[in-house]
Amino acid sequence: MAAIDRRHWLRLMAAGGASCAWPVLAQPSTTVPAERLRPIPSSGERIPPVGLGSWITFNVGRDAVARAQCADVMRAFFAAGGRLIDSSPMYGSSQEVIGEGLQRTGAQQRVFAADKVWIAPASRGPAQIETSRTLWNVPRFDLLQVHNLLAWEEHLRLLLEMKAAGRLRYVGITTSEGRRLRETEAIMRAHPIDFVQVTYSLADRRVEDRILPLAQERGIAVIANRPFEQGDLLRTLARQPLPDIATELQCTSWAQFALKFVVSHPAITCAIPATTRVAHVQENLAAGLGAWPDAAQRKRMQTQTEKLL
Repeated sequence: MAAIDRRHWLRLMAAGGASCAWPVLAQPSTTVPAERLRPIPSSGERIPPVGLGSWITFNVGRDAVARAQCADVMRAFFAAGGRLIDSSPMYGSSQEVIGEGLQRTGAQQRVFAADKVWIAPASRGPAQIETSRTLWNVPRFDLLQVHNLLAWEEHLRLLLEMKAAGRLRYVGITTSEGRRLRETEAIMRAHPIDFVQVTYSLADRRVEDRILPLAQERGIAVIANRPFEQGDLLRTLARQPLPDIATELQCTSWAQFALKFVVSHPAITCAIPATTRVAHVQENLAAGLGAWPDAAQRKRMQTQTEKLL
């Protein structure tokens, strides 16, 4: 798509008028109890605590079998009460695969569509966003995030303009693996963002010191990426039996153990594990159910895991 400047693009969007009005959001599935839905501080809207990532897992190109498998994962995700799916232009064919999966499952009105802008120069951002929307096959995105803070000043200005114009519901920024946390903190303090996405897991708790408390203070929702450290955490823990506290928390696997630790933090709104297997997405969504750890149990989970890593 040819690049178009931000002002022209916003005028085009505004010209859509009522035809681009927000569709009515479907109610979350009753498989996620109301008390487990997590609030988005800036609006009060509540979403399930476990979402679905697409980094690597949905980058399957034109492989028809793999695409069908991804659609099956999405179908199981929605059936279990999931809503938020996260992607990026950085993720190869993932956006197109998500779009195909939404069409196969008829979930365009149910999904909480979270994507990113990731391009330089920033003047190409509007064109990239429109390409992403077309690939997802959705009328609009719920959340757009500046991916890894690339050209963040200009991209963030664009996203805030989109929100003000009524063409975007939420604005956010992302980083991963503990990179650029000081800059992330500065943006959180200075700009009216709705979401921040950071890495948080049993193996990487760097954001506990400043980012998560600041998110609570500023009323910013937090998406936790890499809760399994791209599978490395689970591969390490799988060599050991589940600790006794797993029984207390109704965990049947290390994946549920790791996810319950992440989503039980009061600052976390949603974790986004990625998978290519229906059984795994069902297992992940089940981490949002049953017993959740209190502060003392979280400390035990952390201590026991540290001994194994």
